[in-house]
Amino acid sequence: MTRDARDPERWRRLRRRLRRPVRFGTLRRTSPISDHWGRDRGTPIDRWYIDRFLGANQADVRGRALEVRDAGYLTRFGGAVSSIDILDVDPANPQATIVADLSAPGALPDARFDVIVLTQVLQYVADVPVAIATLHAALAPGGTLLLTVPGISRIGRSDLEVDLWRFTPAGMARLLHATFDPADVEVAGHGNVLAATAFVAGVAAEELQERELEVHDPAFPVVVTVRAVRR
Repeated sequence: MTRDARDPERWRRLRRRLRRPVRFGTLRRTSPISDHWGRDRGTPIDRWYIDRFLGANQADVRGRALEVRDAGYLTRFGGAVSSIDILDVDPANPQATIVADLSAPGALPDARFDVIVLTQVLQYVADVPVAIATLHAALAPGGTLLLTVPGISRIGRSDLEVDLWRFTPAGMARLLHATFDPADVEVAGHGNVLAATAFVAGVAAEELQERELEVHDPAFPVVVTVRAVRR
């Protein structure tokens, strides 16, 4: 317990001395505005950044493609895709063509895919370095991995035991450089303090202005994106 917390009168004096007290407004609450990342209010803020990243790299979404759980992004951005495989660890997924755990070496076929779209998955993978090596091996020569991971994010209430990691751009670069040639890896963070605060609280992207979302402060990465090519 801090000294201020033990001395209520001193705490009150310090509060009165604040010249510009923060006005929390709607955010003055101990429960999120949305318990679903803002999905029930509009577009989750992390997905706004992911959409922009995939749109900017749409030319890479071609040929033999792999996505996790369903083909949502490949359908939206994969005009040049010739075939689609769906990866899931859950055999009950009727869309899955490959049932495997990325933590297991050899979980994917070697040199198969021209593009792998992997969005917000690695936080659930027990052995991230093995998963990255598996993804690298599954790319055909010249194939591209389009990867996103959470930086600043809440934990889903149903995922408390399985959501394992958060990532920084520097950490992702180190992980990728262990397998991919560093010259073929592009890592970026996306977000700022306003976007991070709003995302954690469950505010939707539509409730912020686009110019506010477009500000990128490297100290507050809501999402980390990776474009990596296998030579």
